[in-house]
Amino acid sequence: MTLGQSYSDFNLDPAATLSSQWARRTPLHAFLELHIEQGPTLEQRGLPLGIVTGIAGIQRLLAVFTGSPDHAGTRPMTDRADAMVAAAEAVLAVRREGCGAPNHGVATTTRVESESRSPNVVPSLVRMTSEVRSVDAEWLSGVKGRLAKEILGQAHQHGVEVDFTWSTDNEVVRTHSGVHDTAAQVADTLGIPWMPVPSGATHDAVHMATLAPMGMIFIPSKAGKSHCPEEWTDFTDVATGVTALAQTLIALDQADLSRHA
Repeated sequence: MTLGQSYSDFNLDPAATLSSQWARRTPLHAFLELHIEQGPTLEQRGLPLGIVTGIAGIQRLLAVFTGSPDHAGTRPMTDRADAMVAAAEAVLAVRREGCGAPNHGVATTTRVESESRSPNVVPSLVRMTSEVRSVDAEWLSGVKGRLAKEILGQAHQHGVEVDFTWSTDNEVVRTHSGVHDTAAQVADTLGIPWMPVPSGATHDAVHMATLAPMGMIFIPSKAGKSHCPEEWTDFTDVATGVTALAQTLIALDQADLSRHA
């Protein structure tokens, strides 16, 4: 079922959603989102609350490695253009990029696919899908050049060519200082221990930041698990988060955020 059909089933006009002007007619004062951390930091630190400093930008890479389809039993090891070997080294290069981030950064290869399905043919066409995330915009902006140089250099040593296709999922989005500071002051007043944390995941707040001053509050995730059946947050942490959310919304309603612009 399409989203448009779902809208129609609720007697909503799908086309009208594309021309909505409500946010322009009624400017939003602020936006605050409560979410589980989806990572282990708060639990490891024994803290019930995190106040988000920024949401990571995401760069995604599709790398296509082209080698030569030779017989795996007869082509000498020193005379191969093995696309899989070049892709394997690229996977490690992506990992090193994330491990070498000076501040906050992660890098993950999620898929490596060989066009060849035969067990006795040297792989000649391999596709690799990866992504790099960080709230450090300067570091993230250099990712494309650093990875392309390293991956291409290694591939050429194996006689393999590489084609790179990059896409930006979203840019780095900083939380509004006024919203962040208000949430921090509320937490201090309530006696809730907290720490500043970056968000490596994308949230609704990324898009709302284009409409209003934006902030986020995190609560702990058990063992840092997320997007899996083991995802869990204790009820006491949920209650703490809701309390902080409600009191911060009240404080924001009375705050002059323009002086933080």
